[in-house]
Amino acid sequence: MIVEQIMKRDVYALTPKDTLNDALKLMREKSIRHIPIVDDEENVVGLITSHDVKNALPSCLKEENNPTIYDTPLEKFMVKDVIVGHPLDFVEDVAITFYESKISCLPIVSGGKLVGIVTSSDLLYAYIELTGAHQPSSKIDIRLKDKVGTLADVLTLIKKHHANVLSILVFPDTENNDSRIISIRIRMMNPLSIITDLRNNGFEVLWPNVPGVNL
Repeated sequence: MIVEQIMKRDVYALTPKDTLNDALKLMREKSIRHIPIVDDEENVVGLITSHDVKNALPSCLKEENNPTIYDTPLEKFMVKDVIVGHPLDFVEDVAITFYESKISCLPIVSGGKLVGIVTSSDLLYAYIELTGAHQPSSKIDIRLKDKVGTLADVLTLIKKHHANVLSILVFPDTENNDSRIISIRIRMMNPLSIITDLRNNGFEVLWPNVPGVNL
């Protein structure tokens, strides 16, 4: 999945000469928390967030006791060293950028112009869609030997039960370096028959595995 598939294209932006009050008003009217700051050519020159605004107002009012702070241009408060992305960036790479740089939004630029924005909420929703967690489904976690063909064997067994696979995630096994944890989400509300079949074929099902419940 690439960024242009999840980014918001209708971006609300302001200029460096717009005021802190303009940013407050726009955030309240549009229910947004991030505003890219652009110049006359739509180049991204800054960014201001609701966190920046909240930090600016109390400190300025306390130190100066001057309500005209609301009329101060955004260029005085905006973040100027802005990290940007491209519409063709992979969503996984963007997620890494969010994590490593500790940011909550990413203006998306193409040809030097602002064309969209991605927020942490967009990334979270993309993850939910990719995993199929928003659909009626069940999740089965299995410990598999890290060798060729084991996952194919599991999928063949699931196919026998006419269950559609929504997603497959692979995690390292913290208890055994020679195996992996496979999390499979299937479009089936009661996967008992699949779980039973998996165990009868020697697969170690980790979830569901509720104490006191015979699966």
